[in-house]
Amino acid sequence: MPDTVLTHPPLYPTTASRRRRRPKGPGEQTRVREILSYLAAALPPGTSAAARLLALQCALRMNTKMHVRLPNGVLRSLRLNAVQDPWRELEHARWLCITPATAANEVVAELLDAALLGQAPARPDRMRAADWALRASSSSTAGTTGPLPQLASAYLAANADPQAGSGLSELDQIGRVCGVPLAELPALLDQLAATGLLRSWQACPDSGDLHWTLVHRGRPSNE
Repeated sequence: MPDTVLTHPPLYPTTASRRRRRPKGPGEQTRVREILSYLAAALPPGTSAAARLLALQCALRMNTKMHVRLPNGVLRSLRLNAVQDPWRELEHARWLCITPATAANEVVAELLDAALLGQAPARPDRMRAADWALRASSSSTAGTTGPLPQLASAYLAANADPQAGSGLSELDQIGRVCGVPLAELPALLDQLAATGLLRSWQACPDSGDLHWTLVHRGRPSNE
């Protein structure tokens, strides 16, 4: 009778057996684009750009109980760390409510829009998308000129080809996402071109389309 050899699996997986976690669902750029589109419909039309930037980060960073903790570092990156109005604006819209924080360096809120649970169910992937959106909204000097250029920067990056940097969108859609009248869009786009985010842009009133090309260094990585 041959000897019987009992083998035991290793306590820890070997390097060869480890597998990098793959995102469950769309990539960061697509996820940010979808949440921006959702917020354009979910938030009141008069919602400010600052509140929309805040809502984007909250929607992407919330947990499965719809609670979100925003560190002051994130708010500083958004230039919103000393601004209270966006929080009050979203509370007034009944989109979230502020809850007591357990640390001095964060703001805690409960989101009230239950439909968000169906927008991005995998939280690790949403956190990656939140970081992508943060880089996109501060990838140029737009951050020094106010929340509206930051929000527009995130929208243009999220809707551009990641390789060519070119994008096509309806003028009405960017107006809804950014909460800005169509008459004010040319000045906003000129501002983004002056700050070094846009290489070029062209609006076609007949078709209602906006074409643009981002400066290469202004596009956040999607890796």
